Amino acid sequence: MLENISFANPQFFWLLLLLSVAILWYYFKRKEESASLTISSIKGFSQDSLLPKLKPVLFFMRLIALAAIVVAMARPQTEEISTKTKTTKGIDIVMAIDVSSSMLARDLKPNRLAALKEVAGDFIKQRPNDRIGLVEYAVESYTKTPITSDKAIVLRALEDVTYGKLTDGTAIGMGLATSVNRLKDSKALSKVIILLTDGVNNSGFIEPKTAADLAVEFGIKTYTIGLGSNGTALSPVAYNSDGSFRYAMQKVEIDEQLLKDIAGATGGKYFRATDNKKLEAIYDEINKLEKTEIEEFKYYKYEEKFRPWVLLALGLLCVEWFVRNTLFRSFI
Repeated sequence: MLENISFANPQFFWLLLLLSVAILWYYFKRKEESASLTISSIKGFSQDSLLPKLKPVLFFMRLIALAAIVVAMARPQTEEISTKTKTTKGIDIVMAIDVSSSMLARDLKPNRLAALKEVAGDFIKQRPNDRIGLVEYAVESYTKTPITSDKAIVLRALEDVTYGKLTDGTAIGMGLATSVNRLKDSKALSKVIILLTDGVNNSGFIEPKTAADLAVEFGIKTYTIGLGSNGTALSPVAYNSDGSFRYAMQKVEIDEQLLKDIAGATGGKYFRATDNKKLEAIYDEINKLEKTEIEEFKYYKYEEKFRPWVLLALGLLCVEWFVRNTLFRSFI
């Protein structure tokens, strides 16, 4: 009866303490309620009647009725909440991913590209109200997934990001320019590019500075991430006879100044990820920096449940009055 019930006036439950006082009073005064007669023997009286023994039931019926009235005064009610959300500031995000062979280096576990895909997947799942697209780049660049609100499509596309589909190399300007092209016609109030690379710009026919100027012109903020440990890393250097990569220690070269310039010019920020934890922390920080504004409206519907308690109290009081004035009349 009290399942999923809340009380509008729970302070009235303090009145239940008075019932304990009534119980104590009844315990000490119960013998005074009946007239007494002193006689030498009770052998001539029948002891079979149960009515005198049931008389305390009347007191407890009244007690339960008073307790029900207290519960009714506390106003038990059920609460139904309906929620409506409204996105007031949408964000369109393009993630530009370097897929050159150096992304297979093993200074991140199991390698840079696999670590990125895992962290980027978590980032996508945390942006339910934004549209996200993917761009891959090496010597060339192309749109892996246009900006979409369907996160399942984006996550499947991210899982399919692999090395070998593009000619090896690093064209940062091409990757940034393609990302700008995906966002330039967006009507979103905020447009963001997350550009990740582990090398230096060594190919492509669009200069990174030119691509950055385009991002500025279209009001697109760019966060840049340099991926790779400091010093050297176990990186692919050649192919074995079976087609697998041969690995050797290679110097990690990242054009950090270029990435800082791109981020600074567009109003973004540059990050350096030297291991898995730092890469995860970077995406967490970007997630906090780029917040989607959401209005949430809650509608409350209350249904009062005090009436059954009032009816219970009235019923008990009526029964108690009737029994007291009929069956127990001669004993009072």
